[in-house]
Amino acid sequence: MTRLSNDPARFAAQALDGFVAAHPGLVRRVGGGVVRAAAPAPGRVAVVVGGGSGHYPAFAGLVGEGLAHGAAVGNVFASPSARQVRSVARAASGGGGILLAYGNYAGDVLNFTAARVHLEADGVDCRAVAVTDDLASAPAEQADRRRGIAGGLVVFKVAAAAADRGLDLDEVERIARLANARTRSFGVALTGCTLPGAAAPLFAVPAGRMAVGLGIHGEPGIDERDRPGADGLAELLVDTVLAELPAGIDAPAGQRAAVLLNGLGSVKYEELFVVYRRVAELLAAAGVQVVAPAVGELVTSFEMAGVSLTVCWLTDELTPLWCAPADAPGFRRGLSATAAAPPAPVLAEEAEEPVPPASPASRAAGRRLLGALAAARDAVDAHAGELGRIDALAGDGDHGIGMSRGVNAAVAAAGAAVAAGAGVGTALTRAGDAWADAGGGTSGALWGVALRGAAVALGDESEPTPARVTSAVSRALADVTRVGGAAVGDKTLVDAFAPFAATLADRVQAGQPLAAAWREAAAVADAAARATADLVPRVGRARPLAHRSVGAPDAGAVSLALILAAVAPTGEEAATAPTREDAPTRAEETAR
Repeated sequence: MTRLSNDPARFAAQALDGFVAAHPGLVRRVGGGVVRAAAPAPGRVAVVVGGGSGHYPAFAGLVGEGLAHGAAVGNVFASPSARQVRSVARAASGGGGILLAYGNYAGDVLNFTAARVHLEADGVDCRAVAVTDDLASAPAEQADRRRGIAGGLVVFKVAAAAADRGLDLDEVERIARLANARTRSFGVALTGCTLPGAAAPLFAVPAGRMAVGLGIHGEPGIDERDRPGADGLAELLVDTVLAELPAGIDAPAGQRAAVLLNGLGSVKYEELFVVYRRVAELLAAAGVQVVAPAVGELVTSFEMAGVSLTVCWLTDELTPLWCAPADAPGFRRGLSATAAAPPAPVLAEEAEEPVPPASPASRAAGRRLLGALAAARDAVDAHAGELGRIDALAGDGDHGIGMSRGVNAAVAAAGAAVAAGAGVGTALTRAGDAWADAGGGTSGALWGVALRGAAVALGDESEPTPARVTSAVSRALADVTRVGGAAVGDKTLVDAFAPFAATLADRVQAGQPLAAAWREAAAVADAAARATADLVPRVGRARPLAHRSVGAPDAGAVSLALILAAVAPTGEEAATAPTREDAPTRAEETAR
């Protein structure tokens, strides 16, 4: 487990700061992650990768000459927010366009896609490639739904080498997609892993057994079997990867391949070499010509004892790109052929926009919002452990931690905005951005989208009447379903959110006071959240292990219902809309 940390909530940020301090000649810190130390080459494509912390050397350790130009780094096992991705992309850009590359996880797809939309709106030519190399996460006919694991290194490496050779964005994207289509990975876990500050691993593997087909976020495997010796494990890995060849390859004999044997955290290098000895024998017997193999910790999962094998079937075009020199903190090959450029100045964080003017009624509503967010924070913090336990049944167990990070950041951001005189719309916007940045992952992104949607509907000028609150809730739901792609029945927070919005609108339209309508709608959401226990997930991280979640409610739906109940306005608040400033909330005190 992680033994050396301070505040678990700051673990990822402090680790990134220390990483940059340890590699001043290779990388520099920017808002949201790191970029190469040297200034971007004018007119060149920039390859920006990213994902959650906890996987070093992925993703920050893969930034350097011959590899990525920048990496957006999220919190522990959580995707970076869209704003963090945009910040890194802008800092890495040389004006030739941006290629975003990341693992095919719901949170990463959502946040990198949102970043791409914003960059394109700003006139930046931007493309995106989601890595899908994990054989265990979906069948061949659904290859586009597979997770990205250690094969991402191959995709990042060849794309970056192509960009450094001056190829244009169309070509860099095509090469990245070609490498992804020809890459297959498969892994096993001998133990689970423990998040910083957690008291127990995300999952356990019985003594003498191994989980087969694990994910790098600590997701349990899709099967469990007796643990073999090193040679037996090598045979399982090679047989599984060779069983599915890319289109156009009929047999492995005579093929060239990049081969990676990856340790997931606590399998020692000597053990990996023992396994690779047999892997190399088996591949040679199959007629595979191994090109520039890599053995070591390439994509990890904290202290997980596990191993994965990656094979990328090379072409004449991919081979020199895979073999090209690279000089990144976590991956080096040969000597850099590019002369060191003078370091570029460190970029400051994006400046916060000034607080726009607001009506007295909207500022008063902002103060009430702050109290509601503080109530949501208290409810989430009190139930974070239980939310993590539910999430761990079919996911990585970080939902409670992520929700706590997100809502605490939202309270602080809203408190600062309210203290500066913001109206309810601006306070909601700041809270949503902070939630997305700090919470990370799918839930952080969706809560950010929801709060921003509500902010647009409420604005900073008008009194948030019951009808306007209802419209704000409906707008938030519409944005969440549009961006997240989930519908009722998919076993997500939408299963609780949709009936809440419908009930609230119905009761308010019938003339019921907002406080009573909200409480009734929150009760409906709670019942709907509990009813998700009978559903099978059809989207999101839980989908590959859908059967494990049957019988337990969806963690996202449960946390939503918990918050809706906690923030329900009282009858007095709804009727009188107090504007007292003599009794600041805990959040306001913190902001001051």
